[in-house]
Amino acid sequence: MEIQGEFWPVLATTFGLFLLVGFLAQLIDGAVGMAYGVISSSVLLAFGVPPAQVSATIHAAECFTTGASGASHMIHRNIDWKLFWRLAPAGVVGGVIGAYLLTGFDATFIKAVVIAYLGILGIFMLARAMRGPREEPPHLKHVVPVGVVGGFLDASGGGGWGPIVTSTLLGRGHPPRYVIGSVNSAEFVVTVAISITFLWTMLTGRFVLEGGLAVGGAALGGLIVGGLIAAPLAGFVTKIAPARLLLAAAAVLVIGLSIWQGIQLWPRLLEYPVFREFVQQAALR
Repeated sequence: MEIQGEFWPVLATTFGLFLLVGFLAQLIDGAVGMAYGVISSSVLLAFGVPPAQVSATIHAAECFTTGASGASHMIHRNIDWKLFWRLAPAGVVGGVIGAYLLTGFDATFIKAVVIAYLGILGIFMLARAMRGPREEPPHLKHVVPVGVVGGFLDASGGGGWGPIVTSTLLGRGHPPRYVIGSVNSAEFVVTVAISITFLWTMLTGRFVLEGGLAVGGAALGGLIVGGLIAAPLAGFVTKIAPARLLLAAAAVLVIGLSIWQGIQLWPRLLEYPVFREFVQQAALR
């Protein structure tokens, strides 16, 4: 495909924007063990990218960033393999189901659901940042259901593996070093499975890439390069900036973007009978 000369500035701007998004998101994610997908999804949705394409783009980029992160954790022996082998297969099952279902829903309706979901995750992240970890003996009970739910919501919402799985395990009292190492390493396996699912839906015609391959490729390239640049810096950021402060800042960003997008999307939602009837019933009360 030949790209016209005037189209190059658009590609350069797209690449630069998403390089910045990928850099900041990965920097925070590497320091606190969560938020890459949530931040990236919120920004992509704010720029009008359809929900399925948001999730597909982010997970394609995460194949590289989570691979680099997982390799680093393996080298530094931060992985609890018992925890890893419970999380990874469970996350794959949930992720594949979530990715397949996401490509079959109406874009406007699922965008409203995803925005609400990301807003709730933002509140959850903010609450997690404001309170300290609970003192509870570590255990491996219910890890598989947590992995399935985390994988499903991560694929269908464009993010959530870290906030759900990492926060749950840290809240139980597991050592942060092994939680973050195991969850990030398992995320690579889950992300690859989700990306393969999106690729299969594209090849079978169930999912159509909007905006063209050139713009989509520029956005993907920016996320990958930005994430790979930021990944080695996460350890340094952790030393100079409190993790709770970083997580709180990311949570405020996600909540703000969710509210802004919800206000913009509301008039279009009123075109759906179910939403219009809900508003009318609420007004009568």
